[in-house]
Amino acid sequence: MKKAFIGVRLKRLREERGLTQHALAASLGLSLSYLNQLENNQRPLTVPVLLKLNAAYGLDVQAFSEDDEARLIADLKEALADPAIGETIAVAELREVTRNMPAIGRALVSIHRRYRNALDQASALAARLGDDRLSGASALSTPFEEVRDFFYARHNHVADLDNAAERIAQELPHGAVANALAERLLARHGVRIRIPETESASGTAQRDYDDRARMLWLSPVLSGAQRAFQMATQLAFLEQADTMEALVSQRDFTTPDARKLALIGLANYFAGALILPYEAYRTAAEACRYDIDLLRQKFGVGFETACHRLSTLQRPGALGVPFFFIRVDRAGNISKRQSATDFHFSRIGGTCPLWNVYEAFSQPGRVLTQITRMPDERAYLWIARSVSRRRGGYHATGKTFAVALGCDIRHASRLVYSDGLDLGNPAAATPIGAGCKICERPACPQRAFPPVGRPVMIDIRRSMFAPYSAGGAD
Repeated sequence: MKKAFIGVRLKRLREERGLTQHALAASLGLSLSYLNQLENNQRPLTVPVLLKLNAAYGLDVQAFSEDDEARLIADLKEALADPAIGETIAVAELREVTRNMPAIGRALVSIHRRYRNALDQASALAARLGDDRLSGASALSTPFEEVRDFFYARHNHVADLDNAAERIAQELPHGAVANALAERLLARHGVRIRIPETESASGTAQRDYDDRARMLWLSPVLSGAQRAFQMATQLAFLEQADTMEALVSQRDFTTPDARKLALIGLANYFAGALILPYEAYRTAAEACRYDIDLLRQKFGVGFETACHRLSTLQRPGALGVPFFFIRVDRAGNISKRQSATDFHFSRIGGTCPLWNVYEAFSQPGRVLTQITRMPDERAYLWIARSVSRRRGGYHATGKTFAVALGCDIRHASRLVYSDGLDLGNPAAATPIGAGCKICERPACPQRAFPPVGRPVMIDIRRSMFAPYSAGGAD
């Protein structure tokens, strides 16, 4: 644990609990002078004191996580880089806010997101009215962003649903999961499974539940694993409704659509946890050094599903590698992003073109590896592969994505994909950024946009190799 100074947080704890310095010191078994030094940032927090705070006041140990601090710094950096603010904030200042006043930092991030959403909605409305003055801004799907933030704040792990799914998986009879789930739906809930002869008879839905008829219709084009996932999703709505409602109620979603999407996201999470039970999957992953092809063969799932589940293995006391997961299309649109730790996915101006997730399209079906280094010098190991899906006949349009799974370089040796890579050589890492508009790299030949908050150096006498050369902070 690195040195952490928590003076402001301790003062806030005393204020919230109505405690004097003497009362707090006594409850923690500390001397008054030592507590005073902690509150004035003259002494760093130690692990024994942190454990005492947790035991006495339920103070979340994770609240002092280095990864959480990095996440909040990245979010603040993006929010305060907006040129409309008119200030250039140094990283050192952001770090002070994050360490000492994290609640204020989170509030600033939340306010900025609401501000951006308002601009996006105004842009979309202007476009509908034929006013193209705001056409440069693209409209975000606010409910989807809210739900992504909901899972992001939980490090992509929902303990209540994960534990419930694992218990149910242990209750199912051995054999085909899809058949076992069909039997449970019928025996416990009177729900029958129907699969039409042709896809046209089922419309475009993968899953369609008729509550009055107690009938669950599944598309005939689904594989066995996909049918099991859809049945497990329906089981979540039938058996875990109260748990999911309680989880959703913990966050103040701004629209009914966001709330519905959160419930669907939780049901899908439960389904993934039921098909791939936590301890069985984590044990198998550790045994094969996170070889995704071996995992998907063992559990009968697709490459993307195997990757996505790996990004959720963050059960306290039984942690897997903390992964980041992303899915993009050829145009660079991000359709899925999950982070178990601190990697920052930009909301502004796309992602980095130097990332190997985009190279995966040119080498279909091949797993690509890449060591990357962010502007803050943190290094990561990434793997990426394209995945394709197709339904229908010759004229039907298929879809192709690239999925990527990454982890901090300190975990890389646990992955089979690190074999043969020079993990300790900084020169072997590809310098990337979270996105051009917030990336500070001064001489990137792939830069698509100038960095916000930095003046662009424009000189009619000179042509530079790197586009949008930026000057220093004002």
